Amino acid sequence: MPTVVGRVIDLNFEPFYIDMERRGLVLKDVRLKDIPQALRDGEINAGPVSLVDSFELEDICDPIAGFCLSASNKAGSNLLYSKKPIEELVGATIAAGTADTTTRRLFDVLLAEKFNGNPGSYVEMADEHDAFVISGDDALRRRRGSRGYSHRYDLGEEWHTMTNLPFVFARWIGRKEMTKDETLLVEDTLYVGLEDGVDSLFHLSEPKDHLLMMARDIVEYIMGYRYFVGLSERKSIDLFKAHLAKLSS
Repeated sequence: MPTVVGRVIDLNFEPFYIDMERRGLVLKDVRLKDIPQALRDGEINAGPVSLVDSFELEDICDPIAGFCLSASNKAGSNLLYSKKPIEELVGATIAAGTADTTTRRLFDVLLAEKFNGNPGSYVEMADEHDAFVISGDDALRRRRGSRGYSHRYDLGEEWHTMTNLPFVFARWIGRKEMTKDETLLVEDTLYVGLEDGVDSLFHLSEPKDHLLMMARDIVEYIMGYRYFVGLSERKSIDLFKAHLAKLSS
């Protein structure tokens, strides 16, 4: 049976996949929010998972080495747009522009830790709201601003300002039932292919029109990411988990 890997189409995940099909891995396009269920259902063997979702999958999955998606000091595509300053959003109504649990929970933590409060409720974009969170390619398309929302916040940058740490938005995990050889193949493909994947984005000469991004915009964006958990990333994950535990207590 082939090893099936979930492929997330968003730009910041693109470098992961450059060498996978050549190495015999089967890629299945899955939205980031749907990766957890695809893993639970056995539709895929491995893939990148939103950090908060990865905590809920520890019963059936293990991390694949230390591969991750980590914003060094700003994210660029995990944003909050608001009609009023962030400190005035305690008790406010927030819309979820994209279904990314980690981006939403990061906002919750920032609001609690910096301004001693919580949002009032989360609603759909079509409902009346004071602000909205958005991530991934959807956020890149709206990175310059959103009409009617005079305040823009990069949530990765807000976390870095508060903690002086990067923020890990996603981790690579694989089902526990994968054989050692299957896991090593995915690991090796990520190790070998990732450098070429990032390099290929650095040397783009054509724009990505669907994201309204010139080649130089893509380089600037990708330069802000790291793809492996180091000491700073580990500290950040542990601190974020501690903050989440406080919210739940």
